[in-house]
Amino acid sequence: MLPLAAGVAPVTLARWQFGVTTIYHFLFVPLTIGLALIVAIMQTAAYRSGKPHWDSMARWWGKLFLINFAIGVVTGIVQEFQFGMDWSHFSTFVGNIFGPPLAMEGLLAFFLESTFIGIWIFGRGRVSPRIHLISIWLVAFGTTVSAYFILSANAWMQHPVGYKIDPKTHQAVMVDFWAVMTNPTLLGQFTHVVLAAYTTGAFFVLGVSAWQLLHNRSQEIFGRSLRVALVVGFIAILGTIWFGDSQAQLMTKEQPMKMASAEALYHTQDGASFSLLTIGNLSGQPIFQIRLPHLLSVLADRSWDGKVLGIDNVQAAEVKKYGPGNYEPIIWVTYWTFRLMVGLGFLMLGVGLWGLWLLKKKRLEKKRWFLWALVWCIPVPFLANTFGWIFTEMGRQPWVVYGLLKTSKAVSHIGTGYIGTSFAVFAGVYSILAVVEIGLMVKTAKTPPDEPKEPEAGSETGTRTEVPELVY
Repeated sequence: MLPLAAGVAPVTLARWQFGVTTIYHFLFVPLTIGLALIVAIMQTAAYRSGKPHWDSMARWWGKLFLINFAIGVVTGIVQEFQFGMDWSHFSTFVGNIFGPPLAMEGLLAFFLESTFIGIWIFGRGRVSPRIHLISIWLVAFGTTVSAYFILSANAWMQHPVGYKIDPKTHQAVMVDFWAVMTNPTLLGQFTHVVLAAYTTGAFFVLGVSAWQLLHNRSQEIFGRSLRVALVVGFIAILGTIWFGDSQAQLMTKEQPMKMASAEALYHTQDGASFSLLTIGNLSGQPIFQIRLPHLLSVLADRSWDGKVLGIDNVQAAEVKKYGPGNYEPIIWVTYWTFRLMVGLGFLMLGVGLWGLWLLKKKRLEKKRWFLWALVWCIPVPFLANTFGWIFTEMGRQPWVVYGLLKTSKAVSHIGTGYIGTSFAVFAGVYSILAVVEIGLMVKTAKTPPDEPKEPEAGSETGTRTEVPELVY
């Protein structure tokens, strides 16, 4: 048994292991989705315009997409093994629900991505330009469909629908597949997550392009990349914030404890205010607060004087409905992760607005301080995604499936030592993968692209001009 695991409850170690590996895996997912869209846009511009700069851009950013995609696949496969290893009771309970969407994700979305990535990479010059273009759009579509199926499982954990409990096995059994796949929580969550992924890809492209421009690399390529990513990023972050707001109304209806814990609101209030910042005790009298009147009620149900249930009131209702127990999540975690997620989102919105203003004034690529700001903004969407998922998952506690299965009842009956050992192995493997991923991404991102050559007269690319072959 590992010394650090001694005296720690198996469920605590299992939660830490699953949380760490999931957050690590999700660092790659949104970047894959976002880069797939941006590369597809660039490839489309190359097809339509016949200009070699666009094709060179698609190839160069495609290298970063492929590196990230490969690492994401590896970490995703490892993550799924944990269901059977540490969470066997959870797997038994939800297997009938999770089976169809996860199978569809694997058979349809994953193979769709893999097949058409191969066509996009190796089909250049071997298939028609139109098929080559369609292939990268199908990759982008596949990454999005994959996210939908995965999120359908998570949304069911947040808001179970379309099921019944088998009286003999006490397992959840799907009775309405369509209800599961059109779960209102899924529809809101999917839109919010995918737009956040587009934001992540856009800010990554913005930061890398800015770094290249600061080092006087290919103005033609990275100036265009900067402008494409700025437009995509601004639209995406606007949508992310908008649909995040709609998520608040769903959360108030379906998980009132999570909404109350996001504000550390202990007593039900009409016209509840929202605290931007709290210093001191969240459960008592804080030392200092900055509050916006009525904003929490507006977020909760879009009414100025709407009622927001407090933690104590929801706790009493949960005890009455589900029996004795503590139904509060860790309040300081939900309070601060919610604010960090929202704050970083509005920071990106501000950066996008400033960038559009500079673009309008034709000074975007000339403001070195703004380019450096974009470089430093690369980690911002990754942090916002991480804080968002920590809030979403930890705010649901003590439930792993809300109202049906508690986390403490979902863990496998295995010793602390086994979980601690696997946790250490996972941490070691993931650390190695992190070094490899970061090293490859940084090395590739710093490499200047090959300068595109003008096509020869009479050749074809897309519909008219053939782009000269550039090696990946």
